[in-house]
Amino acid sequence: MNTTGAPKVSVILATFNRAGVLDRAIDSVLAQTLNDWELIVVDDGSIDETFTIVDRHLHRHANIRYMKHSNRRPALSRNVGIQASFGSYITFIDSDDLYLPEHLASRVELMESEPEIDLLSGGFACPDDPWVRDRNDPEKLVHIAECILCGTLFGKRELFLEIGGFRDIDYAEDTDLWERAALRHHLLKIDAPESYLYQRSEDSITRTYRKNEP
Repeated sequence: MNTTGAPKVSVILATFNRAGVLDRAIDSVLAQTLNDWELIVVDDGSIDETFTIVDRHLHRHANIRYMKHSNRRPALSRNVGIQASFGSYITFIDSDDLYLPEHLASRVELMESEPEIDLLSGGFACPDDPWVRDRNDPEKLVHIAECILCGTLFGKRELFLEIGGFRDIDYAEDTDLWERAALRHHLLKIDAPESYLYQRSEDSITRTYRKNEP
């Protein structure tokens, strides 16, 4: 750990009714080769067994914290985690996704080798070939590789605080954050290493989003 007592990385996991996959996501954080992290699980009002799953880990790992509030949607839940974080860097994981073991170490190494960079995105793999709805035209599909994927955002804590975190918008709040950050910070989109495993669930908003529906 750092001599300050603060972790190097804060991992924020916002979740809602995903008890069936949550263990795997948490286990992938526990398996990291970098040990200097904290995990903040923000439960967005789940009514399933989410707390039971997390509670098992809370008893064994002092660097895992749990917070719960009424349903506020992912953007504001992530902001709660940002405000509660202590890490020099902040990143995310979705409850149905996974880290490969060297994910955090690779991102810290890249950030510290290029200190002018404030925020990273990219470096993910997915088991299928997903196309998602375009943020400006929901009838148009774009390949996921062209998108900013929230789970792969990895940046300096000050950046997230300065720009006010995520905005509570209907879709693509990760792209919105990236574009706002680009106005005053140095950003880098990477292709490798592909150490974040993206797995799009059936109820993912990228599958279900329709703009301006009644």
